[in-house]
Amino acid sequence: MIYEDLIIAGFGGQGVIFSGKLLARAGLRNGLEVTYFPSYGAEMRGGTANCTVIVSDHMIPSPIATNPAHVIIMSQPAWEKFLPRVKDRGDVLINSSLVRPTSTHNHVRVVKVPANEIAESLGEPRVANMVAMGAWATMTSVVPVPALLQSLEDMLTGPKVRLLTLNQEALREGARCVHRAR
Repeated sequence: MIYEDLIIAGFGGQGVIFSGKLLARAGLRNGLEVTYFPSYGAEMRGGTANCTVIVSDHMIPSPIATNPAHVIIMSQPAWEKFLPRVKDRGDVLINSSLVRPTSTHNHVRVVKVPANEIAESLGEPRVANMVAMGAWATMTSVVPVPALLQSLEDMLTGPKVRLLTLNQEALREGARCVHRAR
């Protein structure tokens, strides 16, 4: 039985909302039930942003994840807000380029991925979200990386197709980062 809930949190402009949409599409591509629930402040860039994605092989009773099993944290304020909500033995992936853990929680597994540095090494800092998503997908196996890669093709069309290869490479680099850490 599959029932995995994830909150992706950071600030506007980090691609948090896009990451959630991508995961939702990939879940659908794999024949799973999906809910996607974005939340962001009035500011488009710099304000808070988060989204909840639930992926399941059966009906999802609510799109809300009060105590998620998984969290991707892209900013320091997101660390402070969402870490206390993670279930015991949950998974927390942090963008260690921007997030410095200020407390320890022995009840969760914290995986540090330098998403911004990896994105910068690819020549585009704005793909840090895809680095984090590739790392999370590899870390959890909830949705396979190939489904995310294919879903990017569905989402990046028209003028945005020029961003496809870069975003796919960022996903792969995030996956490699987790493989190297094992």
